[in-house]
Amino acid sequence: MKKLLRRMDKPLFFATVLLCVIGLVMVFSASSVSAVLQYKVDTYYFFKKQFIVMLAGFIFGIFFLLKFPISKYHHLKSLMMIGIIFALAGLFFYGTVTNSALSWYNLGLFSLQPSEFAKTVVIIYMACYFGKNINCEKRFFFLRPIIACAIVAGLIFVQPDLGTAAIIGLLVFFMFMAVPFSKDDKDVKAFKIFGVVSILLVVCIMIFGGELLNSEQLDRLTYKDPCTRYQEKTGYQVCNGMIAINNGGLFGVGLGNSTQKYLYLPEAHTDFIFPIIVEELGAISGVGIILLYVFILFRILRISKRAKDLTGSLIAFGTFLVILLHLIINFGGILALIPLTGVPVPLLSYGGSVTLNTLIMIFITLRVSIESKKKEENNKGAK
Repeated sequence: MKKLLRRMDKPLFFATVLLCVIGLVMVFSASSVSAVLQYKVDTYYFFKKQFIVMLAGFIFGIFFLLKFPISKYHHLKSLMMIGIIFALAGLFFYGTVTNSALSWYNLGLFSLQPSEFAKTVVIIYMACYFGKNINCEKRFFFLRPIIACAIVAGLIFVQPDLGTAAIIGLLVFFMFMAVPFSKDDKDVKAFKIFGVVSILLVVCIMIFGGELLNSEQLDRLTYKDPCTRYQEKTGYQVCNGMIAINNGGLFGVGLGNSTQKYLYLPEAHTDFIFPIIVEELGAISGVGIILLYVFILFRILRISKRAKDLTGSLIAFGTFLVILLHLIINFGGILALIPLTGVPVPLLSYGGSVTLNTLIMIFITLRVSIESKKKEENNKGAK
């Protein structure tokens, strides 16, 4: 264990711990009012649940994921993909509806959202497949992981969970583009085909949106000038988020002193936690948190570039993409730059499945850094 901890990327680990601590404090602050007034539970309810999930994530990550060799994922990738497809399909028979989406299994003590863990499965499946088959000479060999991931994205889309489906679609696209295919004619055609298909899908959604999207998703496509649409759901939420940001100024109104969390923002501890942070701690603290994310993303991208093999590199790159896409979609939504899709902020927002899955991805990435460091040490020893 000491060797593992010595070899892992410690700046990434401690930055993650710091972000989790900030997240716990802000989940408690943002949820303390709604817990009592809206959910009729005690003030610490959401804080305690988030703390348990984070603790479980760190225990699982430190004592299992850091020790689990990346090479073993090659044997598990197909089983993981089949498992997540069945889990997503099972929602239509056994799932529960939350926020108009059939995305959850109610397991009594807690609820489970398979679509969050689908992100990790997609990353591992694509990384392992292309890591092993990069030099495959079979025609259209690259279609197998794309079709499997398209099934996953499709099942999430019809729940409907447009935000998560978009993240997985973009994740697959950028990971595919990152694969270092040889520059022969066949591979060039593969890139062109994938690009054309992606463009056609976007065009179809734009043209046939009325048939493909439900009424709530269509409402979300109206996102500009939220304060002029205060009576509408998306306008009301985003406008109150902007009010929270404006209230905070440079230094904030003080921890725990937000006014917008008094049910003006119905999702203050989840999707809209960042406006509450800015309101209570100020714009300077908000910028500091963004810089902390930039540092985490930089360390993950660094691990990807230094990975000992393509599989590890793609796993770290996939983790980088998921966190970055979450931030772009969440911040873009709360600032009315893009439609609001209900995507949380990783490790800051309340949410068991998203928090646990984010920690899983980070610890798998830390395992990639451990193996890279080990290889460097072995190479130095050989010299």
